[in-house]
Order: sequence, then C-alpha cells, then structure tokens
Amino acid sequence: MPTINDVAKAAGVSPSTVSYVLSGRRPISAETRARVQAAIAELGFHPHAGARALASSKTNVIALVAPLRVDVNVPVIMQFATAVVTAARSYNHDVLLLTKDEGTAGLERVAHSTMVDALILMDLERDDLRIPALRRLKQPSVLIGLPQDHTGIACVDLDFGAAAREALAHLAGHGHRRIGLVGPSPAVYKRQTTYADRFLTGFLEASAELSLRTVTHPCEPGAEGVRSCLADLDAELDGLTALVVHNEEALRPLLDLLHATGRRVPDDISIVAVCPRDVATAMPIQLTSIDIPAHDVGTLAVETAMRLLDGRRVEYTRLLAPSLVERDSCREISTSHR
Repeated sequence: MPTINDVAKAAGVSPSTVSYVLSGRRPISAETRARVQAAIAELGFHPHAGARALASSKTNVIALVAPLRVDVNVPVIMQFATAVVTAARSYNHDVLLLTKDEGTAGLERVAHSTMVDALILMDLERDDLRIPALRRLKQPSVLIGLPQDHTGIACVDLDFGAAAREALAHLAGHGHRRIGLVGPSPAVYKRQTTYADRFLTGFLEASAELSLRTVTHPCEPGAEGVRSCLADLDAELDGLTALVVHNEEALRPLLDLLHATGRRVPDDISIVAVCPRDVATAMPIQLTSIDIPAHDVGTLAVETAMRLLDGRRVEYTRLLAPSLVERDSCREISTSHR
C-alpha cells in the first residue's frame, strides 16, 4: 500500500507538507494542495485514522448516546440515529452509537479515551445525573431533550409543551370538550423523561386555559395495557369524545380495540396522535398527527455540535415548533355532544 512518503515523492513535496494538507493544521498554497490531492488520488493513498487523529487532535467521530431501555420505542430512536449519521457524514464525521445504559461511566470512558470529538445525548431526564459529568468533559455536548438545568450545554428538541397545546386547541376547535390523554408508559413518567414531562405539563396548562374537561393516564405496552388505559380514561371522564395519543406503540392496539368495541374513528371518537409522520399514515385510518421531527432534530443536533467544535456561537436552547397535519381521524361535533 502507498505510504505518505510515496505521496510526497509523487507531489514533489516533503512528507510533512502532505501531513499538513491532510490535517489542515497549517495553511498550504492552493497549487501545492492540488498537487498533493492529485497524488493521493492517483496512488489510492488512505491515511490511517489513528495517525490522522494524532496529527490533528481530532477523531472525526461523534458519539450518539441513545440508551435502549425497555420502555423506549426503538424504531423512533433509530429515526433520530439515522438523521444524526446522515448529517455527520456531510461534515466528514462518523458516529459511534452507544446504546448501553451506563450513566456517567460510559460518557467518561469514551471522552477520556479521546475516541470522539463531541457527544450527542438522547433520552434525557428532568434531573439527569449525566449533566454534571458532561460539564467536566473537554468535548462539547448537545442534548436532544431539555433537562431542568442545562446551563452551558446546548439543547435541541421538539417543543413538546407547545405540541400538547396544539393538539388540544385543534380538538377544541372541532367542538370537543371531554378529552383523554393516552400517555407514555409509567416507567417513562417515573424516570421523569423530559419529553413526557413537558408534554404533560403543556396538556394540563392548555386544558385549564381552554376550559376543557380532561383526564390523563400512562399506558403500559401491549394490547392489555391499552385496554386498561382506555378503561381508566372512560371511568374517570364519562362521555369522552376525543383522545390525544402520546405513545406510538399504543396506536395500533388502540385502533383495534376501538374497532372491536364498536367505537368508530372519527364518528364516535376523534384522535390526534403525536408520532412520526410515517407511523400516522401507516395506520388503518390515516391519523391527524403532530409530527416527531426526528430528521430535523437530529440534523440540528449535529449542526450545533459542529458549530461548537469550530468555536462558533450557538443558541443553547432550540425548540422546534410543532406541526399538526389534519387527516382522517378528527371530526367536528355538535353542541349536543359536548
């Protein structure tokens, strides 16, 4: 295989000049750079990643920390991961995916071994124990989520509080006054996962502002969990005419249950889902939904990390506005049904 000395000889420069072209650590004239790059292409030279990292103090790798806990929706997590990987490649970076729930130990191991240039974290909790550890690292971090105290650490996410308000405002605009929330699993609420907390807070605030009668319940995974959740909602608020579903895995079993019990969507009950667009349109009835913008959030997280690596200014809190798309699962009800 060709070496850096072979490239230097072919380009008529010193090996150190080839190294500077590869690392970008010193300015090289455009003419010399072009000769070196032409020699690299002609010889098929591929610099060793470790040597590149040592020369530049950069690894061109971003860590994506996405613990695959039992209560997370893996397909949705993978949409975020795909967006991060795609955006990172546009910056000539690879992604190291960390899926084990290791707390601060995993972060410190990866950071202290200088394996990565920056870290992106998902599945944040309100009082996340990893935040103090992140502040001690030399690498910049970006959070997909919004913990209570994120001072000095950039955060990007969907504005889940605004999403809840958008869902209730849409249903209220269609005449619905008795609305239930099918929430994430109890484990998600117990961990105080930030997206669930923010959505629930927004839901309760909007309910009061709009003078609605609402009830909320977490939903265990599976058909039996959905059956129990719906029974609790019906028992606590008679005459429900609409549901907001903030639980992607509950959607299909919920629709199956409603169909089996003779409750037609949207004639008898309306539904607004909070889920990725492809999930909403893959259901037996196309669901009115607020999109989980995994592509936009993942891309923005990488862009923010790159700006931090370049020493540029960033907005330390970026919450994307929700976007509701009306499809076939909502109908307007008359005043006699309110």
